[in-house]
Amino acid sequence: MSRLDMELCPRFEKAVDLLSKRWTTLIVYKLLAGPQRFARIEDSLPGLSGKMLAERLKELEAEGVVLRTVYPEMPVRIEYSLTDKGRALEPIVSEIARWSQDWLPASSPDPAES
Repeated sequence: MSRLDMELCPRFEKAVDLLSKRWTTLIVYKLLAGPQRFARIEDSLPGLSGKMLAERLKELEAEGVVLRTVYPEMPVRIEYSLTDKGRALEPIVSEIARWSQDWLPASSPDPAES
């Protein structure tokens, strides 16, 4: 293993650990379209529970991938958006989408059933 590989290995492993958590990449994919409210994200991902969505959004926020913005309106409005760090995932997510179109059958099972 080269010195560069040894330096990048922990970072690569951390990135893969973060993105491979169930629903995480799909949440990032949805947020690539722009800021979204909690209910809209939840509704757009059938099978994703509110509890799991809240957990994943907190993790992504803690990692600096997602920004949670509270608007002082009545009722209070909260939106989630990608930070620069989160938007930097766009080429990766796009390549995964392209790869899935090229290599996976159209009748792939629903991720909620896995």
